[in-house]
Amino acid sequence: MINDTLLNVLSHEGVVAIVTCGEQGAHVVNTWNSYIVVNEDGKLLIPAAGMRRTQKNIEQNSAVKITLGSKEVMGHRSMGTGFLIEGSAKFIESGSDFDTMKEKFPFLSRVLEITILSTKQTV
Repeated sequence: MINDTLLNVLSHEGVVAIVTCGEQGAHVVNTWNSYIVVNEDGKLLIPAAGMRRTQKNIEQNSAVKITLGSKEVMGHRSMGTGFLIEGSAKFIESGSDFDTMKEKFPFLSRVLEITILSTKQTV
């Protein structure tokens, strides 16, 4: 599900919006393209230091939506493209993916792991 254009976007800096939904409605938290790692199973790994409300929402409802993009990557008609990713999420606090991410991002306390269900190029 992760095509070359999406990988190219991840190789450029940009803002990522992560949307979850809980009892208080939708919640959005941001991170950076450069913080996202794609593991060998095609899951997205994102370092988490805060994201406490995001975690609470995911414990109730694992559905997550992510938007990300880069003005440096060719889109459908011109420079600049973005993606909407839908998936299911959980937080991990141990294991090989956690250890790999902790080496790369020492500030993290957990890792947000997203299993991709769909990707859509939006521009």
